Amino acid sequence: MKKSYYLFNPGRLSRKDNTLKFTPVDEEGNEGVPRYIPVEGVDHLFCFGSLDANSALFNFLGKQQITVHFFDYYEHYTGSFMPKDYLLSGKALIAQAEHYLNSSKRLHLAMKFVDAAAFNMLKNLRYYDNRDRELSIQIQKIEDLLPQIHLADDVNALMGIEGNIRLVYYEAFNQIIRDFEFSNREKRPPSNEVNALISFCNMLCYTLCLDMIYHTQLNPTISFLHEPGERRFSLALDLAEVFKPILVDRLVFALCNKRQLSESDFDRHATYCLLKDGARKKVIEAWEAKLNETIKHRSLKRQVSYRHLVKLECYKLIKHIMGMEEYKPFRAWW
Repeated sequence: MKKSYYLFNPGRLSRKDNTLKFTPVDEEGNEGVPRYIPVEGVDHLFCFGSLDANSALFNFLGKQQITVHFFDYYEHYTGSFMPKDYLLSGKALIAQAEHYLNSSKRLHLAMKFVDAAAFNMLKNLRYYDNRDRELSIQIQKIEDLLPQIHLADDVNALMGIEGNIRLVYYEAFNQIIRDFEFSNREKRPPSNEVNALISFCNMLCYTLCLDMIYHTQLNPTISFLHEPGERRFSLALDLAEVFKPILVDRLVFALCNKRQLSESDFDRHATYCLLKDGARKKVIEAWEAKLNETIKHRSLKRQVSYRHLVKLECYKLIKHIMGMEEYKPFRAWW
């Protein structure tokens, strides 16, 4: 079974016969012991350290359908190497673009993303409210905002409503999370431990959605809720909205409340806070375990992993834009 590999150390990645060779390099330029990665077992590569590579390597990765995601020092996603599309569909591309260009069809889909995201946020809040966190005020505020979703007359207004819902949702984090202070959501840069953890996990969720889109006929640059722009895969942002409450936020709550992370796992500076290398490995291990968890799917009547749920979401979106079946976004049922 293929899996994701995370390269935290700086080093040189090269092709060695028909496999991958990673040679770590320390700050003084000294090479460490090389590590060989069987290419047939690689699904994606995540590069957090600086990577020395050449075009021969990327040609090889492209032929093997291996995506490479890059991140900067501050753990921000900076870009991806995407192999040549192998699931081309002119009909799907035209239908996707047509749904973006038609304002009413675009708004219809955008509302579904926001509605499902709000539903999944409420699911989290009700779970903790039933465990004596007293979140009834935030739950009521979000329930009061829900009707506004379907009254929005354009995507900008809808984005404003989504922002208000998320603002209330994040207020509840102070009562859900133990041991760490959150205050409010700050992204660039993250100002404290919880913000650093949320930003890092959001980035993982975004790349997961991008990877799943790549393995379908969808075009990742044509989105419906977020505005398409230059050099960004905005459809991954749309899908991530639906899954962040279930995949990211629940993971953040578990890591903090089960004390799997402590203040010593973070580098605090005057203006920002980042996860240390060891902590990032802990988070990624927990993230991979989460994605491989399975649940009994209500429609398919079989166990499916969280990772596969995201791919199923892509298929549902394709069926919608092709006029085969109305899109029903993922809503947690447990």
